[in-house]
Amino acid sequence: MKARTLAPLLLAFLGVQRLLELRLARANERWAREHGAVEYGQEHYPLFFVLHPAWMVCTFLEGRASGRRVNWPALALFVLAQPLRYWVVLTLGRFWNTRILIVPGGQRVTGGPFRVLKHPNYAVVVLELLSAPLAVGAWRTAIVFSLLNAGLLRLIRIPAEERALAQYAAPAERT
Repeated sequence: MKARTLAPLLLAFLGVQRLLELRLARANERWAREHGAVEYGQEHYPLFFVLHPAWMVCTFLEGRASGRRVNWPALALFVLAQPLRYWVVLTLGRFWNTRILIVPGGQRVTGGPFRVLKHPNYAVVVLELLSAPLAVGAWRTAIVFSLLNAGLLRLIRIPAEERALAQYAAPAERT
């Protein structure tokens, strides 16, 4: 199979997946705010809102233009990352969101994939941003967006999330 054939299918899958996730995130956000949630890191949220659609479009465009055959190991890595994504979503339940929302009285989730990784959702995103473009021969997109994502995660998002999650520490631990 040629990458130019897979690229639009991959774009359609990612588009539907991300739209459904945003719908779930909005429902979870409403619930969290009804329960007094405080949002952290809202100033950097637009950066991710631009990064992901731009990555999807660049994967599509470079994949269509690549003229290469599908890279099956990269596609397999992308497909294998999907169950981990849904394991994270199911483990977090109503607390899963694309925003950093801290619900008073809540506690940090340590079950499911969080037993193994501190931020498993970001591990999935790292795999996706690398493997999906490589599956369709879009190696420039894989490199550029993986580096942008790594910078945003390491320098901005994860530190903001860790500061927010510190709110779930026991009151005696905070003093």
